[in-house]
Amino acid sequence: MLFTSLASSLGAVEELAVGRSRRLLQISIATFVGLACAAAFAKGTTQLVLAGGLLGMLLCAGLTWRGYMQAGVAVLLGNMFILLSSLIWVSGGVRDLAMLGYPGLLVFAVILGNTYIFAGLLLAIILYCTLLAVLTVHGQFTMVLPEITYAHIFFVNIIFILTGFSVYILVKDVQALTVSLRKENARVRERETVITELARRDQLTGLFNRRDAEKRFMLMMEEAHREGCQLAVFFLDLDNFKPVNDSLGHAAGDQLLQELSRRLEESRAPRELLYRFGGDEFLLVRTKLPREQEQWEDILQGRARQLLAAISEPVQIGQNTIVSTVSVGIAIAPLHSDNFAEICRLADLAMYEAKQRGRNAYCIYDEELGRASVDKFRMLKRTQEAIEQQEFELWYQPKVCLQSDRIIGAEALLRWPQLDGDFIAPDEFIPLAEESGQITALGAWVAGRAIADCADWQARGFEDVGVSINVSSVQFRCGSLPDRIAEQLETTGLPARYLELELTESLLIDDSQGVEQQLLRLAQLGVGLAIDDFGTGYSNISYLNRFRAQRLKIDKSFIMPLADENANENLVKAMLQVAASLNFRVVAEGVETLACLERLRRLGCHEGQGYYWSPAMPLEAWLDYLAASRTQVAPE
Repeated sequence: MLFTSLASSLGAVEELAVGRSRRLLQISIATFVGLACAAAFAKGTTQLVLAGGLLGMLLCAGLTWRGYMQAGVAVLLGNMFILLSSLIWVSGGVRDLAMLGYPGLLVFAVILGNTYIFAGLLLAIILYCTLLAVLTVHGQFTMVLPEITYAHIFFVNIIFILTGFSVYILVKDVQALTVSLRKENARVRERETVITELARRDQLTGLFNRRDAEKRFMLMMEEAHREGCQLAVFFLDLDNFKPVNDSLGHAAGDQLLQELSRRLEESRAPRELLYRFGGDEFLLVRTKLPREQEQWEDILQGRARQLLAAISEPVQIGQNTIVSTVSVGIAIAPLHSDNFAEICRLADLAMYEAKQRGRNAYCIYDEELGRASVDKFRMLKRTQEAIEQQEFELWYQPKVCLQSDRIIGAEALLRWPQLDGDFIAPDEFIPLAEESGQITALGAWVAGRAIADCADWQARGFEDVGVSINVSSVQFRCGSLPDRIAEQLETTGLPARYLELELTESLLIDDSQGVEQQLLRLAQLGVGLAIDDFGTGYSNISYLNRFRAQRLKIDKSFIMPLADENANENLVKAMLQVAASLNFRVVAEGVETLACLERLRRLGCHEGQGYYWSPAMPLEAWLDYLAASRTQVAPE
């Protein structure tokens, strides 16, 4: 659109230049004809002067024909000035009829020439007329008043006709140019309107975009202040939109966005404005919201439920039926903020809280959520500093063979000690580290430290005691986890069979980052794989078998009730049977009592871990525990 407008403007300029050349040629020819007619009636010196003028007009026409526009204008004006001045000199002086031609020349200079030509011509006329008048006053110039004849009448008419004709065609050109410029200006304004509208709209959905939302927010806030009401900002984020793009392609994803945008637009109330914020995010602004919480709370909750219902209706894309859900965060202006960026951030924060609640939900921002956000940011900052300054420690909890009562390994557990002697619980910082990506660096440190510690205690004589570490799904995203593990094993000299990685069940169904290939690579290295917290996730037998795990760790929530008579026994027995069918060894977590231990032995569980033997302990205490356990593992 912009290039079209520019090309049109350039075309108008070029057309104007061509028109001026054409008019100059017409004036030259008309003047030549007029001078020729005048020369036919003239006599003596006047006829010679007119003959010289004819030659000048021929030169002007030739230059104009060849495209030398400015040169042609200069020759035309100079020739006519010399011609008129000569006629004035040989005839009536300042009273000569040729003086009538000077104003016409000045008009031509303004329209056809430039500032320099006009100024030069005006100065020349003034100087010549002044000189002529001074000479006349002092008697140095004698005017010859010609006899009035029909020839004079003809000459006067020639001057009027040439001047009138030239001025007429030039003024018509100016008028045509003015009309053309008005039309072009109207077209430019129309294009600007279209461009402005396009800049406000999202091209895919046709909704207003984020930039327009930001501009109009201030206007809506001013109106809200005047009327004593508030605005509600709904931040909508589609749940699981990425799998649609990944499995069906971006074209299908675009169709889904268009359909959901249409639904949202159809459900929009007159006092609401809908925007596509970006990607799979939308912004709905509701105006004229009451200030009393008991009034607006019910309104917002009801509207949020309507939005959830509108999105959840199935969408048919080709042969596929897609059921979408949305998470909605709500913030209120000016109650929470009157700044657009800040109110969007708060609504976005509430939206993420809705996702944490299980998705397909809504959440209204409040101060507690704001404090949690600040605490989260501070924890992220502290975690990063702790990683850089190596403030973390690894503690070890023994794993025991239930048949021989011998320690066969230890699970490395992360601890974050504080200056006051207390510890920050792992569930306070590990989820945040996973969300922010810090877990990659933290996990690399854990693996390196645990492998080095295991190599150290094996060098002390505990050759049959291995180590297991927990691995987050985030650590698989870069695709280099097997290479880093192999490098660390080679550096320490620890045999790969003494290292075990504990994986969550949810990781096994996520192959978006080549998880399966990385797990198979680890298995080829000889690294053991265990399914952690078995029974709490989503895995099935086909997934368990595909990834070549050797152990299942039954979550403590199933094990601890075994201390009571018959509690959970059938459920644990079923898990043991599943493991046996897959040739997996089973580790029971959360063994705290002798009764629980005896029941696990009777059920045929292979290994145990829990407070019955020991809680996790620092490295030095763990080494002492190992040394003391060589003769007796179980407590007296």
